[in-house]
Amino acid sequence: MQTRLDFLANPVSAGAVKHITAAGRALADSTLPPSTHELVALRASQINGCGFCVDIHTKEAAHAGETQVRLHLVSSWREATVFTDAERAALELAEEGTRIADAAGGIPDDVWANAAEHYDEDQLAALVSIIAIINAFNRLNVLTQRPAGQYKVGQFG
Repeated sequence: MQTRLDFLANPVSAGAVKHITAAGRALADSTLPPSTHELVALRASQINGCGFCVDIHTKEAAHAGETQVRLHLVSSWREATVFTDAERAALELAEEGTRIADAAGGIPDDVWANAAEHYDEDQLAALVSIIAIINAFNRLNVLTQRPAGQYKVGQFG
């Protein structure tokens, strides 16, 4: 597969990506568990069919100590017993936020309430931001057909 456009090399898109990346880095000090961050990014990337981001977040999560069993079960988290109630709430919010066009009226109140039971306001803000940012990156990669498989842990800092 050949990338249609290298958005990291193009000055117009590279400028936009710089700001999206900065938004993601602003979440580094969040109290949201890093494993939840990676699981949410992975799930949204799976839904969007972004192989490049699936590659990144699978490898980063594994490097941070996430188990292969949990990584393999993210796509079927509803049936899996390896996720906490809080992680399940985050994954549900990620799915609803990623499939926002499928739900007239936006995110259902019960999905939000479930997430709010497990996360404080700052953590919810981080979750919402992560979902928005990963969806932006997914779209950039899918639109340009950025190939997956070559990512090295820590490659983007």
